[in-house]
Amino acid sequence: MKTTCGPFFRMMESNAAGDGFRAFTLIEVLSVVSIVGLLLALLLPGLSKARAQARATVCRSNVRQIALANHLYAQESGGVYVAGAPWFRRNLHRWHGQRDRVNEPFDGRSGLLVPFLGPDGHIRRCPSFEPGQKGFESGSGGYGYNNAFVGVQTVRWPDGRSKVHSDLAGAVADQIGRPAETAMFTDAAFVNGSLIEYSFAEPRFHPQFQVRADPSIHFRHLGLANVAWCDGHVSSERRTFSWSSGLYVGDPARWDVGWFGEQDNNRLFDIR
Repeated sequence: MKTTCGPFFRMMESNAAGDGFRAFTLIEVLSVVSIVGLLLALLLPGLSKARAQARATVCRSNVRQIALANHLYAQESGGVYVAGAPWFRRNLHRWHGQRDRVNEPFDGRSGLLVPFLGPDGHIRRCPSFEPGQKGFESGSGGYGYNNAFVGVQTVRWPDGRSKVHSDLAGAVADQIGRPAETAMFTDAAFVNGSLIEYSFAEPRFHPQFQVRADPSIHFRHLGLANVAWCDGHVSSERRTFSWSSGLYVGDPARWDVGWFGEQDNNRLFDIR
């Protein structure tokens, strides 16, 4: 009776007949698998880093677009930047959108910068930002505005503190003394149990009370945060300091949230 052998058995028969073919041994197969695994172990971190850098590049484009929209807004609004949170106590308006009730999410289609954000008119989300839960500032795309100084109009007290004169308009563009050293927008998030979306980039100290703020600048791009400055340029900054008041759950430093800059003051936020 004729028996039909599979390819493996034919290979073994050929090897036994001495025709020059032989099967892979188990040791050879394991060696190849080990080499492939080693190559993957060497290549994957590089690929992961390349993907992270690509996302950071997209983020830089996003934050540059928001800053440009704010400059265009100022050109159409008598030279003043967009208000960060007009009628702040009502809690219904932000630079990135509006809502009818405080328990609703903000609607980005009604944001003051919408007419200046291109044909789709919305703020693009940072591709590296994945909040752990919904925050009350959802809709800002993972970006925060320097509302303490650029998003309001202030008056300076003799002791150096700043008081909000009006939150219905932002700072006058021509009155920003160091535009290349004054942050306008940054990667932002807030820590309360996990990362939540937050639309303000808080300075190191509250301008009026001079007490340290909880940080909200998020260094999500391989330890860097993208920053759009008031002169229009964008840079990537490394975290130099973090802190927690203890009022919220979680350590901001553990989530890469803190501040950039070597000086422990508001110099990189203050418009004067």
